[in-house]
This record gives sequence, structure tokens and C-alpha cells, in this order.
Amino acid sequence: MRSDTAIHDLNPITKIISLILLFSLSMVFNHPVYLLCLLGFTLLIGYKSQSLENIWHIRVLLISLGIMCPVLWALFIKGETVLWEYSFLSLSKESLFYGLGMSFRLMMMLISGMIFISCVNVEEFTWGLNKLGLPFRISFALSLAFRLVPTFTQTAQDITQAQLARGLELDKGSFIARTKKYIPLIIPILSLAIKKTDSLAQALESKGFGTPGPRTYYLEFKTSLIDYSVIALLIWLLVFSVLLRLGGFGTVIERI
Repeated sequence: MRSDTAIHDLNPITKIISLILLFSLSMVFNHPVYLLCLLGFTLLIGYKSQSLENIWHIRVLLISLGIMCPVLWALFIKGETVLWEYSFLSLSKESLFYGLGMSFRLMMMLISGMIFISCVNVEEFTWGLNKLGLPFRISFALSLAFRLVPTFTQTAQDITQAQLARGLELDKGSFIARTKKYIPLIIPILSLAIKKTDSLAQALESKGFGTPGPRTYYLEFKTSLIDYSVIALLIWLLVFSVLLRLGGFGTVIERI
């Protein structure tokens, strides 16, 4: 659902470039304190764009990353200040901080992507990619993924509900037994997916998709001073962060 915020009203090109810059920002530091500051900045953008409700929907994934990343990275990255060691496994202060930083980095990427999805619709995304120089076929294919994923998800839910109404008990038995019960659902889901894809291909062909010549767009967007200001701010923040990194700040271990 579209919200009336300044971030929603930005040019689609600005939104795409901002997403790329936010991803780049998350790759500069590996110290958890610096990444936590950038994560807070990203959450502030989510608050201003009224996207916190959508971010809340992926809370389980975010919590899982917050738990698993410090554990995995801390055990397999070597550091100088060893806190615990057993056989080939060791835990150091540097590896623990690095793992915590990686969890903040992945959280920032996921939240940035969720904000982007919340603030741009498919038509804007296609228009922005095409204006950035991406061929229309490729930009359309990328935007089509946004359209088809919800469609296929709804199809899977409908088929599952239909089988449950016929007596299929998906919630009983062991984990392996429950997994096996989902296998028969794959065939009708794939069949309907192929059928919808074929119908879509015929519809595109009937409308002259791929016809050579310049294209026109129903939607047109203008670039305002706010768009330039947003991009300039993020570029400045990225350059400043890179200079800090080159100056020896924001690192736990000398690696990305």
C-alpha cells in the first residue's frame, strides 16, 4: 500500500541509486559499532518512509541472522585475543566482534531492500531501470519477478488449502513425514505456474512485446532538488565512510 511520504515521492532512479549506495555503505566497515550506527540510520529511513510494519514481518529472519552470524563467524574466524579454544574451534574477541558486525551488515541489507520494496511499485521499478540504461527486455524481466512471486505464492496457498479440505493432514507426523506430504503438491503448483507463464507469454506477444522502435511510457517522473540532495547526501556519507576505513577506523579484522 502506498503511503504519502517524501521518500515515496522520490524519483524511481533516486530510489534505485539510494539502494545501491546503502548496500555499498554496509560493505565499508566490519566493526559492529560503526555498522550499528549505519543500521540505525537505515531504520530511521524506514521510520520516515512508514515501512517499519513491513520490516516487522521479517523479524524472525532478522533475529535468526542476529543469532547465527556471531556464532558461526566467531568460531571460524581467527583472532589474536583468544577467549575459548577447543580442538580446531576457537573463539576470540576479534572474531566475536566481526561476527556481530556481519549480522548488522546483513540486517542493514535486508532492511534496505524491504524499505525499497515498500516505497516503489513495479511500474516505477521498470521505468527506473530502463532510464538508467538497462535494456527494456531485462528491466521488464526483473520487474516481472516482483509480479509473479506473489502470484505463485497465492497459487501455492490455494492448492494447499484445497488439499487440506480434501483431508490431507500436513501438520501430523514426524518432520520427514510432513515433508513427504508436500511433495504431491509440487506437481499441481508447477503445472499452474507453467500455464500462467504460457498465458503471460501469449499476452505479451499479442501486445507486440519486443517490437523495435522507441518506447513510450504512461508514467513519467521528474527529478527534483530533493532527489539530487538525497543522492548527494548518500554519496557524501559513502565517501566519508571510505575515508574513515582507509584511515584505519571501523575495522576489527583487515578483511571485508
